[in-house]
Amino acid sequence: METYSFLREFADSWMLLFLFLFFLAIVLWVFRPGANKEYKDTASIPFRHEDKPATTEEART
Repeated sequence: METYSFLREFADSWMLLFLFLFFLAIVLWVFRPGANKEYKDTASIPFRHEDKPATTEEART
């Protein structure tokens, strides 16, 4: 079997399955229970200090 044929067969079968499972795992990770709080906290970072920049102590918390 040639290298190209082997890699083509591998990509058409096992790699497709692996990439689909990887995609599914990422989707499940994003929509897992309890992730909403983390995403809301991250999304609100630009609006925490509207009148002044954050100090070093505040930025660490």
